[in-house]
Amino acid sequence: MFVTKKQKSISFLQAFHISAMSWDTCINEFRLYLQLERSLSANTLDAYLTDVEKLKQFALTLPSSPEPEKITYEQLKTFIRWIHELGVHPRSQARILSGIRAFYKFLLLTDKIDSDPTSLLESPKIGRKLPEVLSIEEIDRMIAAIDLSKPNGQRNKAMLETLYSCGLRVSELIHLKITDLHFDSGFIRVTGKGNKERLVPISPRAIKEITLYMPDRHNLINKIRKEDENILFLNLQGHRLSRVAVFSMIKELARAIGLKKNISPHTFRHSFATHLVDGGADLRAVQEMLGHESIQTTEIYTHLDREYLRDTILRFHPRS
Repeated sequence: MFVTKKQKSISFLQAFHISAMSWDTCINEFRLYLQLERSLSANTLDAYLTDVEKLKQFALTLPSSPEPEKITYEQLKTFIRWIHELGVHPRSQARILSGIRAFYKFLLLTDKIDSDPTSLLESPKIGRKLPEVLSIEEIDRMIAAIDLSKPNGQRNKAMLETLYSCGLRVSELIHLKITDLHFDSGFIRVTGKGNKERLVPISPRAIKEITLYMPDRHNLINKIRKEDENILFLNLQGHRLSRVAVFSMIKELARAIGLKKNISPHTFRHSFATHLVDGGADLRAVQEMLGHESIQTTEIYTHLDREYLRDTILRFHPRS
């Protein structure tokens, strides 16, 4: 008998219909739902669960210590005030609220609640913060500062060229596989958020630096763990890199050239997109290359472009 995807989803959710409603039970089932039904990345999954754990901690401070299905709209408003008083930034408050909404949507889908108490909650008002962007000259200076005489020098150069050439997230960079490289056609296959794959053009310079790095990687052949055999960028122990390792490397290079900007691996992604928009690239094409689900996320780079123009006019126009 043919079973549709919708029927599978309904069957999956029905498996969670139980009478026990403790916080730990609901959070554990929510975790399984996110893993199996939503196929979220480990980082996104942890963020959702951390958000719900905060609500659980708050609920336990209340006189009635309500279980998840007993939380009211008024108590949720008090929760928002509670995290605000703890000093949580409005942007982080909005992210926490997003996780709480997802949790109560799950409880509603599994018939554990009859109505969603988060439906009337308003997100905290946050201003749009434009991300830091590097100029082409600053990127060139950082790459030139890499010491190629060091064991990881060529690898670091290949990584930065790939970050900037392809606009990757740091998680996409450290999970990039050798079998994802299609240099003959000038593309790499990238696995982004939600395990969604996309093809991204790669520059000849990045291809050259990766090719120069491959002999160094081959020298690690006896150290590479089985699970990392297909991973492109490895540390000297033959293991895949951590996000922190990439972050530290970029911070060190920024200090080496005296860069005062507060940057991270994500800055190269912002710079990639901004330079494309500045050059007149179609916003839909940029959205596709970045792997953004919504065009609204990509539109921030048009704001960056306008902000740059405004700053230029204020700095150089004789009437400013």
